[in-house]
Amino acid sequence: MRSLNPLHAQYPGDSFFENQIFVKKLAPLKQGGDSFFLSKSEPVETDTMKSDKHWLNRERLTVYPRIFLALFLILGLVWVLMSKNMLDIKGKPLGYDFMTFWAASHLALTGHAQDAYKIPLLFKAQQLAISASKVAYAWFYPPTFYLVVLPLALLPYVTAYWTFMLSTLWGYLLVFRRIVRGNIAMWCLAAFSGLWINFFCGQNGFLTASLAGLALLTVERRPVLAGVFIGLLAIKPHLAMLFPVALLAIGAWRTLVTAAVTAVTFMAIGMATFGIAVLKGFLASIGDARLFLENGILEWIKMPSVFVFMRLLGMPVAGAYIAHCAVAIAAVIVVWRVWRRCEDRNLRGAALMTATFLVSPYVFDYDLAWLAFPIAWLSLDGLRNGWLRGEREVLVAAWLLPLLMAVIAEAVKVQIGPLVLCSLLWVTYRRATAASMAGALATDAYDDQLGTVP
Repeated sequence: MRSLNPLHAQYPGDSFFENQIFVKKLAPLKQGGDSFFLSKSEPVETDTMKSDKHWLNRERLTVYPRIFLALFLILGLVWVLMSKNMLDIKGKPLGYDFMTFWAASHLALTGHAQDAYKIPLLFKAQQLAISASKVAYAWFYPPTFYLVVLPLALLPYVTAYWTFMLSTLWGYLLVFRRIVRGNIAMWCLAAFSGLWINFFCGQNGFLTASLAGLALLTVERRPVLAGVFIGLLAIKPHLAMLFPVALLAIGAWRTLVTAAVTAVTFMAIGMATFGIAVLKGFLASIGDARLFLENGILEWIKMPSVFVFMRLLGMPVAGAYIAHCAVAIAAVIVVWRVWRRCEDRNLRGAALMTATFLVSPYVFDYDLAWLAFPIAWLSLDGLRNGWLRGEREVLVAAWLLPLLMAVIAEAVKVQIGPLVLCSLLWVTYRRATAASMAGALATDAYDDQLGTVP
């Protein structure tokens, strides 16, 4: 295979590292580039593009997302039209997770924020949003998230839902456009199943993805601001666990300290506003969440974690935790090495956001709205530096993962989420290692040139 960028000119085997010859003729590329995926400008036609016969070509990238988007819109319309009294045909409330946000807001506004951690009391508040609801949903969020949802119950349920989802979606789109632009890229995002699942659930995946993405985009040039974004991500602490690892790897002390101060301040404001009882309730709810996870009370088919993968295969709880910890440690090591050795911002971001789902056992399909950013970053790198066999298929699998994993898990009792996520992380690690090796060789070549100057 020939590379779009002579950075990786030859690799006879399937590995970047086997008998490689790196050519040090680096072609400068603008952010947003001249590829059809990157911008609205016409692509620069290269010999590689002319000879590339891969099935995932420009024509398919133009058509397929539109088909998926049309299907999502039709299914969403049918889903709403077939609902009755705000319940779908399975009896689930429309936007059921958002119903919990609205109920917690109602309790907080009436001076009973701590009651959100008591499922019977929370259920009564949920019925104020959708009276026909017969299913209780739990609240496992820290006091910081109360500050986000507090105004919601000031509005009627449906109005609050649209306000929250559209505002967080707008932020999500803005962050995505800071990574990549162009019609095809935006169509791919619009048809991304992770976006639609988060939207239909009424979840906060747009918000958390935006905070994580902004932190990664600003960590180099505006370290304090990046720390603020990371600290705000404390609304879901388990999704922020890898940021300290990455920041320590590059010695970003200002960002790390700012993140800690922001998180503590945010928590203190929440406790000052709602009382110490909400912190006690949150800490107690962690044990409940663990029991729900271990015993399958939560929907395993929607949870792409290694722990769930093992539990669906019949492994006991202890064995599933051991397997999960082994993969989590490997993911932490990958993030450390990528951030320590590779200076490419795109690959750093892709590694951290992908590995996050291999570290925490408590992740859901709606959280996979995050994957739009790693997919975009890896697409940028592939278009600039060329592709290895199977890499584009991994990106497609990641793009389809939120849609397919529950269906497959329901049918064959196998959670494919960790398999796809591990593949995506491997692609990222391999590219980051190649980039760091190329950078080192380029530096050596430059030093040698300086040494020959009389």
